[in-house]
Amino acid sequence: MQPSSPLLAGFLGSLVAGLGAGLGALPIFVRSEWSKDAQRLMLAAAAGMMLGATFFSLLEPALALVEQHGGARGDAVATVGLGMLLGALALWGAHAAVPHEHFSKGREGTRGFHLRRHTLFVLAIVLHNVPEGLSVGVAYGVEASATGHAVMLSILAQNLPEGLAVAAALIADGTARTRAFLLALATGLVEPFGGLVGALAVTTSEALLPWGLAFAGGAMLFVVSGEVIPETHVEGRERSATFAIIVGFIAMMALAVLLA
Repeated sequence: MQPSSPLLAGFLGSLVAGLGAGLGALPIFVRSEWSKDAQRLMLAAAAGMMLGATFFSLLEPALALVEQHGGARGDAVATVGLGMLLGALALWGAHAAVPHEHFSKGREGTRGFHLRRHTLFVLAIVLHNVPEGLSVGVAYGVEASATGHAVMLSILAQNLPEGLAVAAALIADGTARTRAFLLALATGLVEPFGGLVGALAVTTSEALLPWGLAFAGGAMLFVVSGEVIPETHVEGRERSATFAIIVGFIAMMALAVLLA
């Protein structure tokens, strides 16, 4: 992936990150049954990784970019804060419009469509993964390619436990192993589309780059706080899930610092 072609880099980087969902689901062919506690811990660790990627690889670079282009610290806070709100609002609108279902939270979104439960569950994961692909594509618009690599690796890392958790949950709900694997893989393969959109947006205008990073960060925070964490804090298991989130965050912090 050449820095001179951020569009191609954003697409390929988000593709690699998205393939992590399928890679993470491979263990179901060795062991098909995973306890609910194990699934929650895997999702919680993925949430921590997403939080780490959001701060260290999206919001922090966005703040720095505004200042590098002559903006004051107040300008940086205003730009990034507004961008985050726009990203969160966009995801809120998507979740309200698209029917989807979580195994713990139940069905959400519009009720006008009659879809199978597995389809609704896959749509929920797709809604998670689109902003992840977007964040990878946007990150490759930064001049320092290490930023794009860091976001790609962080999303790839968090897709591994998420892919396994998705496949295990589908199997527990009666889906065959091969179908569960393919569905987990498919949820990750939507990320390159988000990557293309993100890379195209920020390469159109350099001024859009901090806005794109902040938008992706807000979308990611919406997903983590509104969708992933509530799935892990059920049945009195919030303490173990909280520590899994912290461990995932530390892992992403180490990755971001070591790749800088």
